[in-house]
Amino acid sequence: MKNPKTWLSVLVAAVLVLLIPPLVSTGSDEAGDQIRNFRVMVPNSPGGGYDITARTAVKAIEEAGLNGTTEVFNLPGAGGTVGLGRLVNERGNGKLAMSMGLGVVGAVYTNRAPSSLQDTTPIAKLTEESDVVVVGKDSPYQNIGQLIEAWKANPGAVPVGGGSAPGGPDHLAPMLMAKAAGIAPPTVNYVPFDGGGELMASVLGGKVGFGVSGIGETRDQIEAGELRALAVTSPNRVPGLDAPTLQESGVDVSFTNWRGIVAPPGISNGDKEKLVSLFTRLQDTQQWQDALRLNGWTNAFSAGDEYGAFLKAENDRVASVLKELGLA
Repeated sequence: MKNPKTWLSVLVAAVLVLLIPPLVSTGSDEAGDQIRNFRVMVPNSPGGGYDITARTAVKAIEEAGLNGTTEVFNLPGAGGTVGLGRLVNERGNGKLAMSMGLGVVGAVYTNRAPSSLQDTTPIAKLTEESDVVVVGKDSPYQNIGQLIEAWKANPGAVPVGGGSAPGGPDHLAPMLMAKAAGIAPPTVNYVPFDGGGELMASVLGGKVGFGVSGIGETRDQIEAGELRALAVTSPNRVPGLDAPTLQESGVDVSFTNWRGIVAPPGISNGDKEKLVSLFTRLQDTQQWQDALRLNGWTNAFSAGDEYGAFLKAENDRVASVLKELGLA
């Protein structure tokens, strides 16, 4: 006869199996809100806006203890559409996200990319940021008025550099400036660079007449006296930056850039919820609030379906602007 204690152990185990449900997989193997082996792709070169945004957000996430070690890697090319193609091909991968923004929206059109942001899973919009018009410290242009005068006299002789491909924010902003100043956009000599890092080297080296880029990519050089800020594209002046708006300088342009996070298509609801939760919780951390202030970024947070609707609206807006400027 079996030991009564053995039968009792079997009975207790059976009861526990009935009372405690098994762990149900949601497509991830992480416990709680942690995303193990999480990676963030940057679709432009180091030093660009997407790169700075991604690395700043990941650093804040790690320092605030919201997630474990997260890898950030760069896959530049074609205004961000090379990275976009990779992301779309990673269908169902809930451990991957991509830093992106307005530039990718335009690059999809100008590069006739096979994939668009409508093929991705929207996670969160993080920031808005003014562009700034900059020249090197040795430039002959001391203010925006002098620059516009020289530009109007001979558009081709004053090349403008931007940290995005045609259709991106650093391209759209000077094109809108040209139109407002009475310069035909097709006559503008626009020189694209794959990110703000490459652009700043060319502005400092005098290879372009002026540059247009995000404040986060230029602030250090401006504060160091290597760059001179002539104007900002936002409707209001940027705190901590000694530069007028284009509008108050007589150039009727108001323009801001934005950046956010998307994930591959076809990820599970559980993985999407974890990603949305991660970037939602980031908003309340002191680390992120400090980063917003330091980089001159405006908090423009929205997530999930709300962000998805915004992406669709931006897609339609950029298509309209490019057609209006005769660039699409």
